[in-house]
Amino acid sequence: MRLKSLLNGIMAKNTKLICTVVPNPYKTKGSIVNGNITRYYFSVFISPRLPESGKLKDYYEVLHWYEFVDFFRSNPFLQALIAPGDTILVPNPSYPIHAFGFILAGAAIRHVEATSPEQFLRGMERAVRHAVPPPTAVVVSYPSNPTAQVVDLEFYEDVVKFAKAKGLWVLSDLAYAEIYFGDKPPPSMLQVPGAKDVVVEFNSLSKTYAMPGWRMGFAAGNEKLIHALGRIKSYLDYGAFTPIQVAAAAALNGPQDCVDEMRAIYKSRRDVLIDGFARAGWDIPPPEASMFAWAPIPEPYRPLGSLQFSKLLLEHAKVAVAPGAGFGEYGDTHVRIALVENEHRIRQAARNVKKFLSSPPVDLAAIQNRTAAQ
Repeated sequence: MRLKSLLNGIMAKNTKLICTVVPNPYKTKGSIVNGNITRYYFSVFISPRLPESGKLKDYYEVLHWYEFVDFFRSNPFLQALIAPGDTILVPNPSYPIHAFGFILAGAAIRHVEATSPEQFLRGMERAVRHAVPPPTAVVVSYPSNPTAQVVDLEFYEDVVKFAKAKGLWVLSDLAYAEIYFGDKPPPSMLQVPGAKDVVVEFNSLSKTYAMPGWRMGFAAGNEKLIHALGRIKSYLDYGAFTPIQVAAAAALNGPQDCVDEMRAIYKSRRDVLIDGFARAGWDIPPPEASMFAWAPIPEPYRPLGSLQFSKLLLEHAKVAVAPGAGFGEYGDTHVRIALVENEHRIRQAARNVKKFLSSPPVDLAAIQNRTAAQ
């Protein structure tokens, strides 16, 4: 299982991992030893400290578990990283909380076009040149929600090199690491040599083990940021519901057949969606990863924008999609389709879409004429 392998790989690079636990008064403390979670589960978080020997060489602060899925929802982490008025680079389109979490913490957001990974790299370079004050951090999220784009290790090498040169922290959201459809899984940015100098990477048990809402996952990476997160979070909350912690540990340490099965289900749904919608007259690029398809609005409807098109699709085809504009202005030419329904329902949706596209409920010629006049 790749999540557990990632944790073990991070730990294997250190001669020792010393862990202490901020105790929950209602539960016995626990620890992680050699990558294994003991049967007494931690109650708050694991934060490595200096060992009794006092030797710095035995001090490692690599791993921090947390009781919520998304660090970007959490003011504790954002307070640890930024001060009000700091500038953060955020991909656009992207999951909305990537921007709004920092806005709630008082940061200024500079959106970077991310219609392709190459475009994102170029935009990041321009943003750093022109941003005042200079950016503090950049958010990177692949496989992407909503675009389902994936990147290779070379892309991450470029990001890490750029971040080091410009003094940026990199926050890598790797929530969809286990939902991929090819033979090669998406890489982790921490595979880049020296990435831990500037990178913190987040993962969630929500997607891999169908645990949304349980608020359980982990962060790994830069010692300074992990320590800051643990320090601030310890002042603000503690004590995730113990059965959730037990279930999370069991998921990581147990058989991983469920992950393979989940991945196969999403792949099958993806194939049915792409084939069925193509037959309906709507060509959608097959996503390589994630549980979403990023679908370009059919050309005749594109002048309407994603919100109006989504309303028409819901009203006349009984198909609900997420307007791309909800993920940023650069997403307004697309809608996001989630692979959350079974194959029968997806085929039914495709039939409804075919009727919708073959008998437009609006005057497309008038729309096109208005667009041409503008």
